[in-house]
Amino acid sequence: MRFWVPATILIALSGPAHADLRITRDHGGYVEEYKAKYQRIRARGERVIIDGICNSACTMVFGIVPMNKICVTPRASLGFHLAYYDKAYTFGLKVNSSAGTTDLMSYYPQTVKSWISRNGGLTNEMKKIKNGRDLWQIVDPCPEEFF
Repeated sequence: MRFWVPATILIALSGPAHADLRITRDHGGYVEEYKAKYQRIRARGERVIIDGICNSACTMVFGIVPMNKICVTPRASLGFHLAYYDKAYTFGLKVNSSAGTTDLMSYYPQTVKSWISRNGGLTNEMKKIKNGRDLWQIVDPCPEEFF
């Protein structure tokens, strides 16, 4: 005997859909925008897959989304530097923001802070971590990408 079940009931019973955020080429931007973005992702319980460049404010993901919801592929790279004011307000000059850097650092877990410290601290120059042991000390590899 077959039963007919309306599609709307099946959809309702299936539970909320969770999507992965796949970061492939994110060079950063405004810190406040990243805070809001990652807080939404955390609230929805979504997973973040870093599958390419994640520089600057993008790296705030490690302080906002739970670490068990973040993983990296072999293509992942992270980049860290001092925070600076929007050049639109500083006549095109890069002017460091100590308050912005302090805020940024306050979000990082100890593993990120330790890597930054071991590599000379934050500077104006981008310091990068590519796939390998240093990166895996911060975040786990995505199992489906390696096996």
